Amino acid sequence: MFEDVELSSLTRRPGVKWNRAAPDVLPAWIAEMDFPPAPAVREALIRCAQEDLGYPAWDGRPEEIPLRAAFAERMRARYGWVLDAGHVREFTDINQGLQAVLAVATRPGDGVAVHTPAYPPFLATVTGMERRLHSIPYVRQDGEWVFDAGRLDRELAVGNCRVLLLVNPHNPTGRVLRRRELETLAGLACRHDLLVISDEIHSDLVHGSHRHIPFASLSPEVAARTVTLTSATKAFNVPGVRCAVAHIGAAGVREALASPSHLYGEPNTFGVAATLAAWQEGGSWLAQLRPVLERNADLVRAELPGGIGYTAPEGSFLAWLDCRFLDLPTDPYTFFLEKARVLLNDGRSFGPGGEGFVRLNFGTSPAVVREILGRMRDAVG
Repeated sequence: MFEDVELSSLTRRPGVKWNRAAPDVLPAWIAEMDFPPAPAVREALIRCAQEDLGYPAWDGRPEEIPLRAAFAERMRARYGWVLDAGHVREFTDINQGLQAVLAVATRPGDGVAVHTPAYPPFLATVTGMERRLHSIPYVRQDGEWVFDAGRLDRELAVGNCRVLLLVNPHNPTGRVLRRRELETLAGLACRHDLLVISDEIHSDLVHGSHRHIPFASLSPEVAARTVTLTSATKAFNVPGVRCAVAHIGAAGVREALASPSHLYGEPNTFGVAATLAAWQEGGSWLAQLRPVLERNADLVRAELPGGIGYTAPEGSFLAWLDCRFLDLPTDPYTFFLEKARVLLNDGRSFGPGGEGFVRLNFGTSPAVVREILGRMRDAVG
């Protein structure tokens, strides 16, 4: 399932990852893996198509949407976080959830603090909604990505910042924050009265001895000012089902999103069925996937062209590559596309701190990873 992904079948895929690459280009850009979904997910979707595409039994009764109880149970079982399922609601994806929360909790001109470099759609959301981006730089220090909490505290004291947008595990660096770091951020959020929007979509893909800690699980006080966004789409590779959930601990935000009831849409049958199957029956598939991703992360380290800086991600299937010390005739994104015929993500699109970097997706078979890295080595060497 994970070792035998064939290029011939991948190139026939109609989805955006492979469809937007020229025939001779290997795509390693958008955060979507090349593996087929878990058997339980496929079977759940087939049952939906074969048996009933009518209105679901929970239509019009949000408290009966099965995802809410399933999410609460998953958080209890995996992290010991006990939450009220009545505070959970659905969105089509993480971006819609972020935009909905910002729409009801902030106004144009309000500041939103974000660790940078950052997921490009989040940057576009903040600026497109006329909120002010407050950058929290991640810098590489002693082999890991860190941020200056003292500097952040000083800047929050003089700025008009209303929201901390936290991405943990982080995209694009793959950093998984430790409890002490999360507690530091929680202290700052309480001191400066910030709403925390915590994107935890990569939390199922944490590597090795690292452990994900839901931000809202730190304390009841922290939960009461936090909106947690997550989805099964990344870990179980089903982004097209368009289904995400949010635990809305902040009562004011929860009340503001409740009415009008249909403004932000409702979940669809396929998205709910796929997510339930992933969370309730996909455990063994996920357990087989994670070592493959860890080995691929090591493979990137072993076979990267010399001169590229790389800190192995602690979570996710994304490698953040520092190409600033390569003597390239152009930016690294253009160079590797034109000379290696490899499509990566341009680091500049990740905002401050992204210049000179590219993001590489290694969520594919080891053979495809080797081919990507071999092309990059040939282009550099």
